[in-house]
Amino acid sequence: MKARIFVTLKGGVLDPQGKAIHHALEGLGFGGVNDVRAGKLIELDLADCTSDEEIDAMCRKLLANTVIENYRIEKA
Repeated sequence: MKARIFVTLKGGVLDPQGKAIHHALEGLGFGGVNDVRAGKLIELDLADCTSDEEIDAMCRKLLANTVIENYRIEKA
């Protein structure tokens, strides 16, 4: 089974990487971008018997810093 974990910063948390990307896009002439928020995608190849609770625990304990980040799990 495959799982994708999308990790994004919570609202109100400063995103220096997103600001740098935004600035670079403006420098390249892309003026229609209002804001950029950067995140990460983690793809897991899991045993079919891996439970949703185990995947959630992986996210809470290692893959996301739940103090400043949200995460969303998609299974395929």
